Amino acid sequence: MKKEKSKIIESLRISSKDVGSSEVQIGLLSDKIENLSNHFKKNKSDKHSTNGLLKAVNRRKRLLQYLKKRDPESYGKILTKLQLRK
Repeated sequence: MKKEKSKIIESLRISSKDVGSSEVQIGLLSDKIENLSNHFKKNKSDKHSTNGLLKAVNRRKRLLQYLKKRDPESYGKILTKLQLRK
């Protein structure tokens, strides 16, 4: 888990000390959403984790809206890198 997280941070960070920029947060949330989606394929009746999934999706959506307003170029890069919208 930590190795996956550090790989995501390495690939999306802006500077050498960056761990909390919008790009990094979006990448980490995308990984969390993917893991929860795989979890639901096995455990269809897990209603408790659906709240966590919905919160993560909404947080990522808000961060993407913020990034689109603030830095459209970075927004386009992160969409292609994470393959979010096709």
